[in-house]
Amino acid sequence: MLVHADIEQKSIGNSLLFQGLTFDVGEHEKIAIIGRNGVGKTTLFRMLAGEDTDYTGNIIFRSNARVVATRQEHHEVGTQTVVEYILRNLPEYADLHHIIETYPQTMGDNLPAIARYSEALERFQTLDYYTVEDRIRRALDAYQLGTAADRPLATLSGGQKRFVELIRIEYSAADIALIDEPTNHMDYAAKQAFLAWFRTTKHAVVVITHDRDLLQEVERIVEIKDYGARNFNGNYSEYLFQNATRTAADLNEYDTIQRRIENIKKQIQSARAKKARWGGTADKKNPFLVIEHKLLKELKVLEAQDKPSFWIDKESIGGMRPNLEASYQKHKANTIHIRRIIHQERSRELLTLESVQVGYDKPLFAPITMRIQTGERIRIVGRNGVGKTTFVRTIIRSLSEQQPPTLLHGTIKSDHQLRLNTYEQEIDPTLLNLTLSQAIEHIFSDFGLPSNPENIMRTLSDYLFDPYGDREHLVGHLSGGQKARLQLIRLFANEPNIIILDEPTNHLDLPSIEELEDALRQYQGALVYISHDSYLAAHIGGREIPITPLP
Repeated sequence: MLVHADIEQKSIGNSLLFQGLTFDVGEHEKIAIIGRNGVGKTTLFRMLAGEDTDYTGNIIFRSNARVVATRQEHHEVGTQTVVEYILRNLPEYADLHHIIETYPQTMGDNLPAIARYSEALERFQTLDYYTVEDRIRRALDAYQLGTAADRPLATLSGGQKRFVELIRIEYSAADIALIDEPTNHMDYAAKQAFLAWFRTTKHAVVVITHDRDLLQEVERIVEIKDYGARNFNGNYSEYLFQNATRTAADLNEYDTIQRRIENIKKQIQSARAKKARWGGTADKKNPFLVIEHKLLKELKVLEAQDKPSFWIDKESIGGMRPNLEASYQKHKANTIHIRRIIHQERSRELLTLESVQVGYDKPLFAPITMRIQTGERIRIVGRNGVGKTTFVRTIIRSLSEQQPPTLLHGTIKSDHQLRLNTYEQEIDPTLLNLTLSQAIEHIFSDFGLPSNPENIMRTLSDYLFDPYGDREHLVGHLSGGQKARLQLIRLFANEPNIIILDEPTNHLDLPSIEELEDALRQYQGALVYISHDSYLAAHIGGREIPITPLP
């Protein structure tokens, strides 16, 4: 066993996160941690990495176990280049490299120094470090960072630093690697490169992810739920089956408890009625008072139990018995409630693109010609950096500007009744300093929709925000999952007849992803999307438009 965690209790402020949570990682295990947004997945990672020690319980690692986690901050790197940063974080690399580079000039006939030099050469060979820099540069190429290899790490974007962190993890020779949402914002080639490493690495890896492609590759899934951790042996497909079975059993148990509560309440009423009519003597205790106290004690214990969270994927629900399905629909966990856009419009051409090329100083890709009809599904495909997001933003800007500066060649024409909404990777910066309720009011105002307090509170509830506890939180302080849900509010706020989505499943948990896919299947307008989630692509379908870089 590499690590054993026994968390008696962990809270943040007044919010209880974990109680009686146990978590183990064995040698070479590939584990995914899943759970609804806000249940504490990242907090658990920080506890495992030793960054958060404010809890009751113990986390015990195997002696000398090397634990490596992805970093969020890089303030201490100074002017280190990307390659230097990765190399300096390899075990023993800096010391061994220093000996190998400097000792030949200084050791002379010093026998101890010669011995240290020989040992360093042997250790460098054992760790396979003679070719490690070349391998790191090839890995950077796979993540499209080859040209950034010798740039200072501090000059890279946040997304690029995420990929550098993954390469650092891959080459760190860790006994256990902790990686938070590794495939977010990856294109298909980078994702395949990461999955190939994940399958073949001999080290234990624990990932926080709801990427179903990655979940399909793990050996065990740990779900953080109801303050504890539930283990599911196997990958995503096996998790769905086991989860449906377990949840069905939990539903039966919960229904049994609810029936018992109702029965106890009836018995208490009966005991109280009989207690009042009892004609016994004063020296004899009323037996119905004893019965009442016993029933009240049992009722208190049963009603104190928290309601479990119930979620079963839609495909598994279809195979449930009718009475069990009815119970599930009654008790299931809340999911985001997207108000369905199912109105039918006459089929027409909404957007026409003729030989479009976008860029800044020069075109980013080969010309694109396409026509988008009502109800069409179009998937934009291409590597990161090829210009997919710039392409989408140019289309959006063309609706308000006759010739956006990024439209270098071609024409973009739109139907006069076009209503276009977008879901982008980054939230609108103008919303970051607003409270959540102010942001929703701002969104509604942009679309000319009523923004009374009742409408805002209902929308907060629909998208799993606490209408009272969350409405005053600043948007800039929201988690990635919460920001993603705010993006969805904006996407569906009015009734668009075309929507554009840029990696919409990033940061969403599994129930919310399923709810989004269900809404998109029912949506009758045109849909253009960028996604490297193969499950989402399989659900939405549509024709592919490749973005081909210029030579």
